[in-house]
Order: sequence, then C-alpha cells, then structure tokens
Amino acid sequence: MAYSKITQPKISDVIMEQLERMILEGSLQPGQKLPPERELAVQFEVSRPSLREAIQKLEAKGLLMRRQGGGTYVKEQLWQSLADPIVELMHNDSESQYDLLEFRHATEGMMAYYAALRGTDADMKNIQTKISDVEAATDFEAKAAAIVRFYRAVAEASHNVAMLHLVLSLTPVLHKNVAQNLELLSIRKEASTKANDHRRALLAAIIRRDPDAAREASNEHLSYIEEVMLSVREEDSRLQRSLRRLKSGV
Repeated sequence: MAYSKITQPKISDVIMEQLERMILEGSLQPGQKLPPERELAVQFEVSRPSLREAIQKLEAKGLLMRRQGGGTYVKEQLWQSLADPIVELMHNDSESQYDLLEFRHATEGMMAYYAALRGTDADMKNIQTKISDVEAATDFEAKAAAIVRFYRAVAEASHNVAMLHLVLSLTPVLHKNVAQNLELLSIRKEASTKANDHRRALLAAIIRRDPDAAREASNEHLSYIEEVMLSVREEDSRLQRSLRRLKSGV
C-alpha cells in the first residue's frame, strides 16, 4: 500500500491564514494599521522574511496595502464593489430608505439576539461605551455616526462574521438612513427621547443576556421609527395639498 507524503505547510501560508482570520473576524478592521514587521514577527514567533512573504500574498489578494514610508494597512474598501452602487442608488431614492428600514428589521434583530447570546464581557463594555457616545453626540451627523458604530459593536458581539461584514459593507448606506431618520424624529418633540429609551432597552437586554428581549427591543425601536417616518411624511403631504389649494384659490 502506497502512502502519500505528508507535506508541512509553508510558514508564510500559516501566517497568511491567521491574518485572514483576524480580518474576517474583525480583529483587524478596514483601515487599521498593522504593527511593525518586527513586532508581528515576535508575536507570531516567525522570521521576518516569512512574515513579509505572507504580507505580500495578502497584498496580492487585495486585503492589505502598503503606504510608502507609512506601514501596512488593512484595505479600507474591502467591500467597495458591493457598497458603492448601493450607496449611489439609495442616496438618490428616498423610497429605498423604507426598504433599508425593512432590511434593518431582519438583520439588526438577529444581531441583537446573537450578541445577547454570545457576547463576551469585553463586548458588553464596548457596546456600553458606544451607547454613551450616541448620547453625547450633539448634531445629526455625529449622532448618526455614533449610532452606526453602536450597531457595529452589536454585530461584533454577535460573533458572526457574515453579520459583521454586512454591517461594514453597508456603513455609508446605514449612516445616511440613520441621519435621515434622526432629522425626521426631531420634528416630533417626544420622538428622539423615545428612540433613546428604545436603544437603552436594547442595551439592557443584551447586557443581561436575554436574546429574545434583545431582538424584541430592536424590532420595537425600528417599528417606532417607521411609524414616525410614515406619519411625518403623511402630514407633510397634507400640508403640501393645503398649500396648493390656497395658491389656486379653491
């Protein structure tokens, strides 16, 4: 009986796979700078030539990029080919914001569920910090950015790489949607306060590790936003009709 030869994987391939796993899991995030080669070689307990070869392979795959004299970075636009056309379409079509809200119902409720189920103590601290950032923001754009970072933290806590990278890929679209929602909520005196209460309820459910309550809190929050959006736009439509009647003298 003939036995096939067992070959040892190249050290550079092992390093490459570990770095790929870190990118996939979000330990290394888009735009993040890698430690210097000397430090990485010590961390992986490998030679610098092997490390350099692994980095070159990841550059060829489009996952890493070198900046002249500035180190090596995880590529900023890992999902550019997916995100850019969607961003362009959604920025120019107000109706698609409702579609995105429906999409968020499906995904954010699931992320909240798994964050409560799988989140570590470090994840919980991170989510709490992100909520504090939301409440400290003073304008729509800053608050929208903070809210998107909060949902990203929830996605990280879900420990599901597909969910995490979906959030990363749609960050510009989510930011636009959240900013528009905040502007609409500001029209109703009580709406912003109620939305903040919903986010705190979501945070509380995740921290006490109650998956069902976390999913319900997420869905309740998004249902409320949709209700306010529809109501405000309906009122605006009635106002526009009234103004047209006045102009026509009817």
